[in-house]
Amino acid sequence: MSPGGIGDGSAAGLARTVEALLFLSPDPVPVGELIDACEVSEVQIRNALDLLAEELAPGRRGLVLREIAGGYALATDPGAEHAARRLLARPKTPPLTPAQAETLAIVAYLQPVSRPEIARIRGVNSESGVQTLSERGLIEEAGRSRFGAVIYRTTELFERLFGLTGLEDLPDPAKFDPTPEDAAELRERLLRAGEQRAAP
Repeated sequence: MSPGGIGDGSAAGLARTVEALLFLSPDPVPVGELIDACEVSEVQIRNALDLLAEELAPGRRGLVLREIAGGYALATDPGAEHAARRLLARPKTPPLTPAQAETLAIVAYLQPVSRPEIARIRGVNSESGVQTLSERGLIEEAGRSRFGAVIYRTTELFERLFGLTGLEDLPDPAKFDPTPEDAAELRERLLRAGEQRAAP
C-alpha cells in the first residue's frame, strides 16, 4: 500500500481510517469504540483525532470534526450551512401509496395493460394511480388496445429504481405466499375481472 494510505500503520493512515469510520456511523463514535475498531492504543487514536481535526479545520474542507454527545462525528463546515439548508429544504418525492404500488405491480407483471383492465383487477377506479405513476416516469404509454384504450408498460426508470437489469428479474409471483384472507380477496377480484373481460 502507498505511504500514508488507509491501514498502512502510519499516523496519517490511522487518521484516514478514523475519518472513514466516522463517515460510516450515523451517531457520534466514542474513543473507546474507535480504539476497539482500529485495534490501537488510546494515544494513537487521540493523535489520529488531532491530525484529523487539523486536516478538517473550519474553512479548509467541506467537513469538520466535532466532539459531541460523548464521541466524535463529522459535520458540515459552517460555511456550507446556507447551501445545505436549501438542499435539504427541497420537497422530497413522497413514497408510493398502497394503491399506487398495487397499480404499478399490475402493470409490471401484465404489461402492456390498459387502465380499464387495471381497474377490473383492483376492483376500483385506477385513473389517479395511473396518472401519478406516469407523471413520476415509472410507467408510460405503449400504444392502444384493440378496443382503443391506452395501454401501459413500465419504464427504464422503474427498472433502475427497483434494481432490475430487466423485467425477467421481477420476483416470481409463484413464490408469493398470501394469507388465506388475502388469497380469497385476490381470487374474487381476478374472477370478477375475468368475467368482465369475457362479457360481450
